[in-house]
Amino acid sequence: MLCQICGKNPASVHFTEIHDNKMSEIHVCERCAEEKGLHATSKKQQFDIADLLVKMVDDSSGTEEERVGHVQCPRCGLLYSGFSETGRLGCAECYTAFQFQLRPLLRRIHGDTRHRGKRPVGEGEGATRFRQIQRLHDELQRVVEREEFERAAVLRDEIRQLEEETRAGGEAKP
Repeated sequence: MLCQICGKNPASVHFTEIHDNKMSEIHVCERCAEEKGLHATSKKQQFDIADLLVKMVDDSSGTEEERVGHVQCPRCGLLYSGFSETGRLGCAECYTAFQFQLRPLLRRIHGDTRHRGKRPVGEGEGATRFRQIQRLHDELQRVVEREEFERAAVLRDEIRQLEEETRAGGEAKP
């Protein structure tokens, strides 16, 4: 495809614009893009996962106060604005210090805010019960969010019974 401006060079910069539900495309060469002032936005930008994570956190923060970078980790002294620049936390305590900013991000990335880890294969009855309790806790949370309190009470009782069985050494109660 040739440049739509000069008609000589191959088009290597492509723009798509949607305005009033109508899409228009323009295909130009590097030289014409630079002359028209389009080159700066057309340069290939390096994908930076840190920027993506920070943008996700900033976009999801509910209040302006959460967006400011003045929250500081008491252990390592890292400011939230420092995390915003690098995308890296300074220590394990940063998760607690920045919990309000990080929680929505972690939920979007991992689907939850709790780390559950991995379990070895062949883990036995206790691990199966543990996974069942975790599933029930997750379902209980969803049911409470939907305000289905009768179902929540049933789930709560199931969880308590399984936890008691686990404490009693795995023997089922009559």
